[in-house]
Amino acid sequence: MFRNIFTNSFGILFSRVLGFIRDLLTASILGANVYSDIFFIAFKLPNLFRRIFAEGAFTQVFLPAFARSAHKAVFSAHIFLVFSSIILVITLLVNLVPGLFTKAIAVGFDAETIAIAAPYVAINFWYLPLIFAMTFLSGMLQYKHHFATTAFSTALLNLSLIAALLLSKGHTQAETVYYLSFGVVIGGILQLVAHIIAIKKMGLMKLLYGGFKHLKVKSVIIKEETKKFRNNFFPAMWGNSTAQVSAFLDTFLASFLVSGSISYLYYANRIFQLPLALFAIATSVALFPRIARYLRNKDEEKAILFLSKAFWFLAFVLTASTITGIILSQEIIWLLFQRGAFSAEDTKNSTVVLQMYLVGLLPFGIQKLFALWLYAKEMQMKAAKIATLSLGVYVVFALSFIQPLGVAGLALASTLGGFVSFVFTIRAFGSQNFFKILKSKNMFFLLIGAIILTILLLIFKSFITPYITA
Repeated sequence: MFRNIFTNSFGILFSRVLGFIRDLLTASILGANVYSDIFFIAFKLPNLFRRIFAEGAFTQVFLPAFARSAHKAVFSAHIFLVFSSIILVITLLVNLVPGLFTKAIAVGFDAETIAIAAPYVAINFWYLPLIFAMTFLSGMLQYKHHFATTAFSTALLNLSLIAALLLSKGHTQAETVYYLSFGVVIGGILQLVAHIIAIKKMGLMKLLYGGFKHLKVKSVIIKEETKKFRNNFFPAMWGNSTAQVSAFLDTFLASFLVSGSISYLYYANRIFQLPLALFAIATSVALFPRIARYLRNKDEEKAILFLSKAFWFLAFVLTASTITGIILSQEIIWLLFQRGAFSAEDTKNSTVVLQMYLVGLLPFGIQKLFALWLYAKEMQMKAAKIATLSLGVYVVFALSFIQPLGVAGLALASTLGGFVSFVFTIRAFGSQNFFKILKSKNMFFLLIGAIILTILLLIFKSFITPYITA
């Protein structure tokens, strides 16, 4: 288990280091202004659909269904053709009327800004069909317990964007956004190629070829399997997409605030997502095939044992990440972003947003782990209801906090929604089972470790703060 977790974590860390280099260059060249907002809007739209159709919901439903299927080749070919057709239609629609979709995600933009942003949105959206194909292949690789290609592939996107930024030096900000947009598409192509190579090496290419070859003749025999997949997918899609809808609403509401607000959310969320992806998501991805297999074989005791080990691993690393991030939030943003067009005022604004996000890091991360239980037991509808409740809480608090707290209020609302999701996910998992996991000497070590780390970080901060504020 931990070998797969560390493979995922190392791959994600490598990709995120490159991602921070990319963000550092982006902050230096574009800063936090209307053009950076435009690029983040253009890139956010395909990412929103990617996470709805592809990464979360698709993998969580496809992997158990693929494992159960008696006709894996034909089943996988059918699912791929259906989803890729839907995504291609959406992509073509966005390219036909990009202004309409830009207006939908950034209502606060005026007509002139929307007209500027629309061509970038059209270009960026071609990333979606590429990344869906990659996610489909990734699910098959996970079935074979191969995680490295997917974990490291995001590095290819970041390398592409870094190259685009370096090539755009000396050009106008508008031209830089064009370079970045084409860099996104090229990065998607590179990610897909890497997965095709991995599929070939794992011996799965023959299975795929056979599925497409015999699909027309044998599609009837997978009718029940595809029906069950659809019934599970749509609740899973909604359950997984609420976080992206929340991010969409963040951008929507931030577009009404001062220029740069969307960028503050983006930069702060990028830092927040590092420990979340590095530990919580990496652990969940590595654990999911094993948990699903144990539950399918009705070995619930062993499934809980593995879940317990993963819980304490996450509890320690996410608690340490939360304390470190909150105490050193200003120093982290100063170190990573404050140069070039990114000012001290931008650092100050991004710091508050980051702190609001980090308060929810532990519940967000633990919730992702226990949500596996619901998906592995095919409780997609229950997970969807919890996600809907969480989204509703976010909307209420976002509308309440945006006026007095500005952009930081949006981050705080997201955190409160995460707490609600955590509480109800634990209830669905079983409060009694959860408290059994908590009854461990690890809790004592966690509390002592948290106190010691807090004291050490406050001492460290007192030494370095004069250099930051000078």
